[in-house]
Amino acid sequence: MTSSSAEALFQPFHLKNLSLKNRIVMAPMTRSFAPDGIPGENIAAYYQRRAEGDVGLILSEGTVIDRPASRNDPNIPFFHGEAALAGWKRVIDRVHAAGGKMGPQLWHTGSVASFMTEWVPDAPVESPSGLIAPGQPRGETMSEEAIADTVAAFASAALSAKTLGFDVAEIHGAHGYLIDQFFWDGTNQRTDRFGGTTLKQRSQFAAEVIKSMRQAVGPDFPLILRISQWKQQDFAVKLAATPDEMSDWLTPLVEAGVDILHCSQRRFWEPEFAEVDGDNGLNFAGWAKKLTGAATISVGSVGLSGDFMGAFSGESSKPASIENLIQRLERNEFDLIAIGRALLSDANWAKKIRSGQYDQLQDFNASTLAELV
Repeated sequence: MTSSSAEALFQPFHLKNLSLKNRIVMAPMTRSFAPDGIPGENIAAYYQRRAEGDVGLILSEGTVIDRPASRNDPNIPFFHGEAALAGWKRVIDRVHAAGGKMGPQLWHTGSVASFMTEWVPDAPVESPSGLIAPGQPRGETMSEEAIADTVAAFASAALSAKTLGFDVAEIHGAHGYLIDQFFWDGTNQRTDRFGGTTLKQRSQFAAEVIKSMRQAVGPDFPLILRISQWKQQDFAVKLAATPDEMSDWLTPLVEAGVDILHCSQRRFWEPEFAEVDGDNGLNFAGWAKKLTGAATISVGSVGLSGDFMGAFSGESSKPASIENLIQRLERNEFDLIAIGRALLSDANWAKKIRSGQYDQLQDFNASTLAELV
């Protein structure tokens, strides 16, 4: 593949107050290098290197909102409190100085336990119905007061992102964590207005989070929502089994104030609804864009062999072709593409792709997870 064939990756993108020099997004990846929840110089330098490597938009690792049990690892960074926010101010200033754009991913882990540590928070974990998975209790069912406080905490974090000078904010609504636990009927068995038999009804919590954040940041600050069909608790789960169900799920969230849907698949090239005639094999991000009209980010094992979940069991991967990705961008199936492991191990991945230095692309070694390269 020649460098000219990758030009679709290097077209500018504009939305509201956001202007990107290319379509490459650094995917949010949990790193757990923030003792006491405070991002230090090592984290600022880590993101600065990706900005210097010409990543169009950097999305931070998951950063947790101001709730007593919002994180499941003691080294996940806060996005609240004077010390943590001062650390994030240093990060965004360094990224901007290097010519980059960035947003924090705002997160609440819900009742999910980390498989990387046995640490547990001092406060009881919370979730829609006190479940970590169908039929598996863990923690407490959230009261309406707890839900209201959580909505307010997301809004406060979004305002902090804007105030600190970040370019966007992303809401983590995927992978079986708190917001996704409200979406999933297996973990949301509530009978109040935050539950229900339909996916649209169970999306009420997410809609209130989004509306509150939108009110806090105003109309021109872009908000991204990361979503997934699959859960870490069950890879085979599909929240929406048909395009109509997906429309019922996502359209109200876009109407609530989301600008970009970040659609997580384990393998981005797989069609979302293989049985639908005439869809040209649209992936999750392709269907989300078609159904809602919102801009979308696609993600899932881009540029490397092997499924990204294998990294957590020690699997390494080699560089893989991005031809399929380029073809999908050229036909506007989605707007942006998030790169995970390839950027985690090689800050200059984007520069190498643009210059055609494919022989210089690095393998991904799972040992990279233990350091900030």
